[in-house]
Amino acid sequence: MHSSDVVLVIVAILFPPAAAGFLTGCSCDLFINICLTLLGYIPGHIHAFWLIYKNAQAEERYGPGGYKYTGNGEYAPIDGYSHVHVQPQYQNPQPPTYGATQQG
Repeated sequence: MHSSDVVLVIVAILFPPAAAGFLTGCSCDLFINICLTLLGYIPGHIHAFWLIYKNAQAEERYGPGGYKYTGNGEYAPIDGYSHVHVQPQYQNPQPPTYGATQQG
């Protein structure tokens, strides 16, 4: 957990819609969080903590700044941003023999 996540958790404890607004901007999730907070303070907290958790998952998967919020707690990688190293797939030129002797 990064220091920015700790600050978001503190903000979410004090006022959950502010944390939702920092993460998602002016989106449907902000409106949902405001409604949940008005209905009960605990549901607003749960939703804000869920958004923080999904943001932390996206940061682990795509790297810092390599993702954008697409709504509904989902994140997508930014086109052209390659932080995560992908191992190249090598093709085996010969099929495995599994201990069988070669005929020839």
